[in-house]
Amino acid sequence: MSPTLVGCDFSSSPTRRKPIVLAIGSEERGRVRLARLVKLESLDAFARWLGEDGEWIGGFDVPFGLPRELVEQLGWPTEWRDCMAHYASLSRPAIRETFAAFCDARPAGSKFAHRRFDRLAGSSPSMKWVNPPVAYMLHAAVPLLLEAGVSMPGLQAGDPRRVALEAYPGLLARELIERRSYKSDERAKHTPERLIARKDLLTALEQGRTRLGLRLKLTHAQHDLLADDASGDSLDAVLCMVQAAWAAKQGAPLYGLPADLDPLEGWIVSA
Repeated sequence: MSPTLVGCDFSSSPTRRKPIVLAIGSEERGRVRLARLVKLESLDAFARWLGEDGEWIGGFDVPFGLPRELVEQLGWPTEWRDCMAHYASLSRPAIRETFAAFCDARPAGSKFAHRRFDRLAGSSPSMKWVNPPVAYMLHAAVPLLLEAGVSMPGLQAGDPRRVALEAYPGLLARELIERRSYKSDERAKHTPERLIARKDLLTALEQGRTRLGLRLKLTHAQHDLLADDASGDSLDAVLCMVQAAWAAKQGAPLYGLPADLDPLEGWIVSA
């Protein structure tokens, strides 16, 4: 029996209005079926979910590591677990001040340090603290993943029945609809153009127009629900679930991650 698949659209400060969204599903013969969406309104709820007994492979829209260049220049530990422990010990204001000082000392055009695959995946630098605040997402999520004892391929061994991978929905979305915007948290930006982009993205996923070789299977009600969520959070969770399905087909121990990945930086699945 294939493991449960999970896609996670994460928020570093979840609320009822902006929860963490989990897409739960399964894959069979290249068809990825969405079973349900779960919304978690606090980090405590997320921690409880992680700690539940179960068997799953999950794609989490959260950076799992910091750029090696940044870590070495700051003199932080270069072993991943020690680095994450140090990072977790810092407050968000301290992180912001440290990273801002790092950027201020660098020339225009190369303010941020990048992980090896960031430009390949089109992902934001994991040290970025605004628009989006992925540095805070890492700060909130990775300690909870460590505490839950999950396996994080390429970074740490853990419970092999619960496998957490770094995913990035933008990587898959751009493959299917290029750089068209399909979501916004601002109500004023909930435009017809973004609705059409979400519908086009869903159609492409359902038709399997992706290099991952998978087709998304939705009910009519699920299709409408994902299209109508103008924040894109539910759709992003589903995109992460599809990436997790691809990883599951690649199998242990690396689930499609490159053998030469940097064990401090990690890697985005399917990048």
